[in-house]
Amino acid sequence: MEILYLDSIDSTHKYLIKKLKAKELAAPIAVTAKQQTSGIGSRGNEWVGMKDNLFLSFCVEKKQLPHDLPIVSSSIYFSYIMKSVLADFGSSVWLKWPNDLYIDKKKLGGTITTKISDDLICSIGVNTVAAPKNFGVLDIKIKRETLIERFFLALEKRVSWKDIFSKYRIEFHKSKEFSFHIEGKKSSLKNAVLFEDGSIEIEKKRVYSLR
Repeated sequence: MEILYLDSIDSTHKYLIKKLKAKELAAPIAVTAKQQTSGIGSRGNEWVGMKDNLFLSFCVEKKQLPHDLPIVSSSIYFSYIMKSVLADFGSSVWLKWPNDLYIDKKKLGGTITTKISDDLICSIGVNTVAAPKNFGVLDIKIKRETLIERFFLALEKRVSWKDIFSKYRIEFHKSKEFSFHIEGKKSSLKNAVLFEDGSIEIEKKRVYSLR
């Protein structure tokens, strides 16, 4: 995976999409920056990131991913791989459905995924060194370069969705303590049912994403 290292940018996600559409870059490719001034978060929100945290976007072709991966749940897949890498270094981070990284009850990161033709663009933000008020910060010390390297090494193993999901479903119960806004309505996940494709059923509705 070729990685472009930048000092400052508005959004690694926007930058990568723009370069891919202009055919100035092609998958597999990644971009990271020391500072991001206008990051994109879930559900159209802005991801407020502080300098020297992890801001990473990458693009892979669908054929480079496990054949059993439901594309609608690719954010869960990428997020869980990042979670697992951090856990290997001793972090107590966990994944809240469908794409938020948490320490205890504070969010410290998240993932968004965009599909363009046969490519998937994924962006991951993690508060590795500092966090805005009411957000969490990583509970271990790890260099950005080391984290990125280990993440891509894990991704290249092409661990099956079946294996990822079998581990994720064990900690899904933690998400049930939270509520979400779905279709403009606040709904509790207390009675949510998780399906094998990564979607959930909540209040008799099948939900694949909160974006």
